[in-house]
Amino acid sequence: MHHHQPLRVFLVLLAALGLAIPWYFNTLYFLGGGSAMPDVFWRDAFANALTTGITCDVYLAAVAFSAWVAADRRLGAWRWAYIAACFGIGLAFVMPLYLAQRLRRDADPSGG
Repeated sequence: MHHHQPLRVFLVLLAALGLAIPWYFNTLYFLGGGSAMPDVFWRDAFANALTTGITCDVYLAAVAFSAWVAADRRLGAWRWAYIAACFGIGLAFVMPLYLAQRLRRDADPSGG
């Protein structure tokens, strides 16, 4: 029953890092004059070949993750919160959190 506990702990720690590290850099971006306005944000996200590759990689992975989560009925209506958080907070935070929650649900014999 608890054989997934070390993996769940690791995933939760990874989610914490996935929140802290990207948002540290996001904060630096905004403090340095960056903007969430689409014309500025997308210009900066596609500023060069490296940022374009990273941006495409993350957004394609986020779309694939969201499609999987949308089809996952085990988390009920909460799955939509994971999808919103994926694009509002970040994939590096939400994906390990979702996986940890799935492991917890899979380990619960009552299914809840």
